[in-house]
Amino acid sequence: MIESAIRLLAKHGFQAASFGAVLEASQAPRGSIYHHFPGGKHQLISAAIDVAGARAVALVHSMRGGSAAEIIDGFTGAWRAVLQWSDFGAGCSAVAVTVSADEPELVERVGAVFRSWRQALADVLQASGLNASQAGDLSMMMLAASEGAVVLCRAERSFVPLETVTAQLKLLASTMAASTSG
Repeated sequence: MIESAIRLLAKHGFQAASFGAVLEASQAPRGSIYHHFPGGKHQLISAAIDVAGARAVALVHSMRGGSAAEIIDGFTGAWRAVLQWSDFGAGCSAVAVTVSADEPELVERVGAVFRSWRQALADVLQASGLNASQAGDLSMMMLAASEGAVVLCRAERSFVPLETVTAQLKLLASTMAASTSG
């Protein structure tokens, strides 16, 4: 059910991730959703945000040991895979909640997820040789730019925005690395 909620959020937004839609997509019995999520849709969406967020953090941590360019390629490559898998039909489930949920608690929860992604990115970027300030700044740029690129890719049905963002992020990382070593 959580998997179905994540996919529904990524493809259709918060309003489309209703209990009925989740049940249909997951083929779970109706009683199970009420058993596992007695707190209603809020509880289900919270669980989906947490799971999706934890997966992104795990992906980023798996990039430890790579160069900044490899980390950027890995991060934007994951978004490319989502776009390719969904034929430009899915984006970020956390963004979907941010832009369409009317519940401040859910938006705050997404804010915490985004902060965890930025921290994970900053950690692996710092391990790649950037100083803490550069790693923090680049992690913010990576997250903001890639999320925006995903939106543009979906709208244009093209990978060009993501490819452009990837190239520019790598240029920025290279400039940062040169200023650290020089």
